[in-house]
Amino acid sequence: MAVLPTLAAARRIADDLMDGLAGTGVRKAAHGLRRLFAVPGLGLADLSGSLVWSGRPGDDGNVAKLLDEVLHNEAPGARSELIALPLHVHDELAGVLVIAGDVKSAAAKEAADLVVHALERGRLEASAEQAAQAELRALRAEISPHFVYNALTVIASLVRSDPDRAHELMLDFADYTRYSLARHGEYTMVAEEFRAIDSYLALQRAVLGERLRVQVRVAPEVLAIPVPYLVLEPLVENAIRHGIEPRGEPGLVQVHGQAEGNDCVITVEDDGIGMDPERAKDILAGRGQDGSLGLANVDRRLRTVYGPFYGLIVETERDAGTKVTVRVPRFQPGVLPS
Repeated sequence: MAVLPTLAAARRIADDLMDGLAGTGVRKAAHGLRRLFAVPGLGLADLSGSLVWSGRPGDDGNVAKLLDEVLHNEAPGARSELIALPLHVHDELAGVLVIAGDVKSAAAKEAADLVVHALERGRLEASAEQAAQAELRALRAEISPHFVYNALTVIASLVRSDPDRAHELMLDFADYTRYSLARHGEYTMVAEEFRAIDSYLALQRAVLGERLRVQVRVAPEVLAIPVPYLVLEPLVENAIRHGIEPRGEPGLVQVHGQAEGNDCVITVEDDGIGMDPERAKDILAGRGQDGSLGLANVDRRLRTVYGPFYGLIVETERDAGTKVTVRVPRFQPGVLPS
């Protein structure tokens, strides 16, 4: 059996089983397994007993009895020229592999192991996707009640004295909450993230007054670059909530975006209270206990989408402010705004 074709076949089988034994690729996986192990017939069954068969038809009566026996006993079984092996994924029965023909037990076990590894990989990737979506939902729900209360209080105070200003801020508040809470696709554009940043900063300037100075500069060539949804605006929130507000005196937040070769580089910098670099590492690792869910969430999602060499770079020292840098490829296959 040639090594490279065998590996390629095993990879295709694993891909076909990504959605499990009840998925749309299970028939192709059964065909691939039968050819790979050169057996006359082979079947894959899920826990319902539904069998997908490839190759020479087996004795339906024997196959059904053997399948029922293995599903109930969770142990290997054999009848005539049939052998069946239970498929345990993470110590739980997931289905059964049935092979027809004169096949050695070692080859049958190898086939079962291949299927089990493919099913484990599919479950892990599905779990990772579910975790990422859960984190994003948590990030959407992380709007500070304190900020919302202060913003609405400021708007209410301006309704009579400056109704035009109150109207503008109410529109900013609507834009901010709509972007943060509404259902979005997985990706958006840099321009949309900066629009959300503008709305948030307008509200925070109204709340903090002269305590907050802001500088936003973004190069036009990066505005159309797709990025994961909600990766920039949380960094600005973090800079104000954990950098400027605790300082008690005027502070500056700078947000810059520009192209550097094949990358888009965006920085969020504040001259607030800063933090110990080791504490910043703990926060990025998800061990922060100060409400900085956003940083760890953004860093993890960036690395998931673009790979381990991307993610957040945090530069900080006590009483020296914090600078967070986001670097993403300008072009990434599969990253497209919804």
